[in-house]
Amino acid sequence: MEYFSTIFNQRLKALPTGFIREPFAKGAWENRLLGIKGARGVGKTTLLLQYAKLNLPLDDRSLYVSLDDIFFTSNRLSDLISDFVKNGGRYLLLDEVHRYANWSIEIKNIYDNYPELEKIIFTGSSILELAKAPADLSRRAVMFEMPGLSFREFLALEGGHHFPVFSLEQVQHDHLQIARDINEKIKPLVYFKKYLKYGYYPYYKENKAFYHQKILQDIYLIIESDLAFAEGIGIAHQEKMKKLLYVLAGSPPFTPNMAKLSTHLELSRNTLKNSLQILSKAQLIGLLYADPRGVSLLQKPDKIFLHHPNLYYAIAREGFDRGSLRETFFYNQVGAKHQLAYPKTADFLVDRKFLFEIGGKNKKTDHAAETEGTWLVKDDIEYGYKNQIPLWLMGFLY
Repeated sequence: MEYFSTIFNQRLKALPTGFIREPFAKGAWENRLLGIKGARGVGKTTLLLQYAKLNLPLDDRSLYVSLDDIFFTSNRLSDLISDFVKNGGRYLLLDEVHRYANWSIEIKNIYDNYPELEKIIFTGSSILELAKAPADLSRRAVMFEMPGLSFREFLALEGGHHFPVFSLEQVQHDHLQIARDINEKIKPLVYFKKYLKYGYYPYYKENKAFYHQKILQDIYLIIESDLAFAEGIGIAHQEKMKKLLYVLAGSPPFTPNMAKLSTHLELSRNTLKNSLQILSKAQLIGLLYADPRGVSLLQKPDKIFLHHPNLYYAIAREGFDRGSLRETFFYNQVGAKHQLAYPKTADFLVDRKFLFEIGGKNKKTDHAAETEGTWLVKDDIEYGYKNQIPLWLMGFLY
C-alpha cells in the first residue's frame, strides 16, 4: 500500500491543472462504477488524476493504481484492494486495466464484494469492449469513450482562447455569425494549420519537435503490446499491420480494392478485413460504410481514413494527399458526436439526413446541390456563405 501511495502522491505533485478537459459524457462522474476508454495519449490518466485532486480526499481513503505496474506480475489486484478496504479505503482509481488479465472479472468482484467503496473509476484502451468481457460488467459500469482534443479544446490549451461548444445544427445555420465572433478574437486558420499537424494529443505540449516521433512510438506500442495482448496478434501480423498503416497514410481517401490490398500485404481477405476492424477499434484508422447499422466484422468498408490528421504527418510526413487531411478532420471531429455514412452523392451522410461535401476554398457548388440540401465544407476560408461552411468550424462540436 505504501508503494502505491507514494506513486499516487508523486503523480499528483507533477500533475498539470491549468487546462482541464470537460468529461465527454455529462454527469459521468456521478456513477459508482465508471469506465473511461480511449486511445493512447488522449489524456485518460491526466483526467483521472485531475478528478482525484479536485474531488477526492487525498489521504488513505483514496488509491490510484496503474495495472501495467510490474507489481502485478506476481500479485493479484483483489488482494491489494482487500487490504485497501480493510484500512478504510473508499475511492479506487484503476489505470490501464487492459494490461491486466481477467480485468473485468476482478473489477466486477471488487464492485460486488466491497460496497464500502463509494467510487471505482477505471481507464483502459479504446480496444476494450464490455459487451465481450467475460464478466457481466456492462450491467454495472457506465462507460464513455474519450477522444483526442477537438480544435476548440486545442485553442484553449495552445492559446488560452475559450469558446463554447456548438451543435451541428448551430454550425449549419449560424456559421456566419459564429465565424464572425471567433475571427474578432483570433485568426482561426493560423491555429487550424497547427492543429492539423500537432494538436490532437495533449502531450504535444511536452515537446513539439519530437511529437511525431512520439506518435510513431505509441503506434508501435499499440500494435506490439496492446493489440498483441488483447487480440493475440503475432509478430508477423504486427509487421503487416504497420505496413497497412503506411499504405493508407500515402493514399487519398478511397474505396479499398480488398483483393489488391490483401495481395500486396500477403494477407487473406478475411484477415485483412479483421485487421482493419482491429486498427479501427484502436483508433488508428477510421472506416466508413454506406450503412453503418449492423456492420459485421468481415464487411468491406466503403472508405478508409487514418483516425485523425496528425497521423498523416507522423506516418507519411509530407507525402499525403491534402484531401485526406480535410476528410479525416471532418470524419474525426463530426464522427465523435454523430453517425457517419458513405452516400453515393457526397462525401459524408451525417445522422442519415445531412449530406456534406468536403473540399478546398475553390471547390465549386451548384444549384442542384443547394436544393438537395448538400452542405459544402471548405478549407482555407475564414467565413462561409449560405450552404458553404468553413472546415475549421467542424472542430467546435465538443
